[in-house]
Amino acid sequence: MAFDFKKEYKEFYMPKNKPEIVNVPKAYYIAVRGKGNPNEEGGAYQKAIGVLYAVAYTLKMSYKTDYKIEGFFEYVVPPLEGFWWQDDVEGIDYGNKNTFNWISVLRLPDFVTKADFDWAVQTASQKKKMDCSDAEFLTVEEGLCVQIMHIGSFDNEPATVALMDKYLAENGYVNDLNDKRLHHEIYMSDARKVAPQKWKTVIRHPVKKVESESCNSI
Repeated sequence: MAFDFKKEYKEFYMPKNKPEIVNVPKAYYIAVRGKGNPNEEGGAYQKAIGVLYAVAYTLKMSYKTDYKIEGFFEYVVPPLEGFWWQDDVEGIDYGNKNTFNWISVLRLPDFVTKADFDWAVQTASQKKKMDCSDAEFLTVEEGLCVQIMHIGSFDNEPATVALMDKYLAENGYVNDLNDKRLHHEIYMSDARKVAPQKWKTVIRHPVKKVESESCNSI
């Protein structure tokens, strides 16, 4: 049976609909960066998604080609994820999607090296007849975070984020969102097949203990 990240790492992909603290280890991703409204028809975000999946499936099906990846085993392509921020905005202003900066990502198995990735980008560009050069090999180590499963439309996320913030305040943590540690979403539903009110999205924010601030100030 193919390795499935969602089943093997349930704590990171299937949290409960109440906040919890997790320590997220280093992970490798196919990533495409961009700006603008993700809902724009034919816009940069939708093009980025096409590039991500072209490269992802080239790697997934590599075992059927002459290119062999050391340590390869069959796996399910993980869910789409995204890191989001806005310039000069604390948190996220959901009402102004045109100002979004984003890094759209798909997780990679640990056996995929930068050389394997480069092969996949070149091969996908040739076979799919599309420019995949915007794809990058990204390493992220999120560390200490708060996460929750949000149910419903993306526009209703502020209420869920408020629950996360309340939990942090009650348990001795604060948000640690900055230009390195970003608002993170993992999309567990296929928006084309599921009604918006039933969408499942993991929301994850970097955090730090309140005590660490006082220690650093000594």
